[in-house]
Amino acid sequence: MNMNTAERHKQSVRIPAKTGYAVKVTKGSLIRVTDLEGQQVVDFVAYDAQNANNRLDPGVTMDVLRSYRIKPGQSVYSNQYQPLLKIVRDTVGVHDFFNSACRPEMYEVLYGKKDHASCYHNLNQALEPFGILPPDQHYPFNLFMKSVVDDLGKIDVVAPDSRAGDYVEMEALTDLVIGLSACPCEESSCNGYHCTAIQLDVEPIAD
Repeated sequence: MNMNTAERHKQSVRIPAKTGYAVKVTKGSLIRVTDLEGQQVVDFVAYDAQNANNRLDPGVTMDVLRSYRIKPGQSVYSNQYQPLLKIVRDTVGVHDFFNSACRPEMYEVLYGKKDHASCYHNLNQALEPFGILPPDQHYPFNLFMKSVVDDLGKIDVVAPDSRAGDYVEMEALTDLVIGLSACPCEESSCNGYHCTAIQLDVEPIAD
């Protein structure tokens, strides 16, 4: 795993399938996450670079937005109700705030598989060099994941709408440490039954 900081220079990183990555970004930076081949979910987390207890929170974001959908111009919030990231551009428009990061126990319960790669492990490993300790669970902004809610409240995860080259671009509203995991689940339609690489581009604001 290659760890870098992108505090004052532009960075482009290809994140291989089933792996994770983390980087520190400065306020005002543009963060673009691209689905290179299509139908690949990205578990995305963010921590205040000065206070890791202030972190991205999907539940708070839905509370503020009064919606489980987010669109350009709206922000993703922290557990302390502070805006961390603003959506600038989004070529898909369908993402997920409901589901926590997959973890080995999930694969045992749902698929009878042990020691499976997971977003939980990927994120923990990527964030460790930044002094961020493993939480009890990660609750990410699941980019490109498509969850469908029916009239009875049932939630189903179906194949993403994203196609090759689709992306989400966000502006960092404060200095952040961000973590990404190219979800390693091939057992369901979550990633179209096939895991692929993703691209991260970070462009800091000019001095």
